[in-house]
Amino acid sequence: MPTYVYAVVKPDGSLGEHFEVIQKMSDPALTKHPETGAPVQKVLQAPMLGGQHSEAADKRKTSDANLDRLGFTKYQKVGDGKYEKTAGVGPKSITRE
Repeated sequence: MPTYVYAVVKPDGSLGEHFEVIQKMSDPALTKHPETGAPVQKVLQAPMLGGQHSEAADKRKTSDANLDRLGFTKYQKVGDGKYEKTAGVGPKSITRE
């Protein structure tokens, strides 16, 4: 079932606290907060899609193992001007002068 985001409508018409509700797509939209009874409005959200353009896919693409497999060398900063290799070929560490 999808998760929907709602916001409490303040007396001045602005949106207040946001909360999530798991509902069937066929369920009607809420008009009142389930606990307080305050008026609410559904908040439009971007869909949460997985696949090749998700954050998890981006992390896999830039993982040390994948960069090494593709022939890239990656250095990570470990101190003031010092970098250590985490993937690829080349010196184990380099320093910035």
